[in-house]
Amino acid sequence: MSVPTSTDLPTPEALTAFGAGHLPGLIGIRFTHAEPGLLRSELTVRPELLAPNGFLHAASVVALADTTCGYGTRMLLPPDASGFTTIELKSNHLGTAREGTVTCEARKVHAGRTTQVWDAEVTGPDGRLMALFRCTQAVLYPKPTPAGG
Repeated sequence: MSVPTSTDLPTPEALTAFGAGHLPGLIGIRFTHAEPGLLRSELTVRPELLAPNGFLHAASVVALADTTCGYGTRMLLPPDASGFTTIELKSNHLGTAREGTVTCEARKVHAGRTTQVWDAEVTGPDGRLMALFRCTQAVLYPKPTPAGG
């Protein structure tokens, strides 16, 4: 996925398809909204995503939030960047779910040349806040070719 122009923004369907064959597709993350600095996604709770105690596994929630923030990061990378990587994440879990669809809204806090910071809220099927999430992404650049080599 390249950095979008105003006429080249990825659709939610394209973002969903981008995760096919990888963790986002495996757990079923679907994007519902995409604009620079704001993304929304959702995940249907199913037995494979639950912890042995019958509640949605915290890792499922983190995967939803981190993926949503990460795709937002991709949309705002500087033109000369080669990619990014998560260097820090924090989550506060305030509730959980056993069934239904959980949603995520991710918002850009900072988008600089070397780092991006994103916040996300995950909401349960009942509309209640389920988790708060913040991540910091390191923007990566191609390594320069050594002189004479």
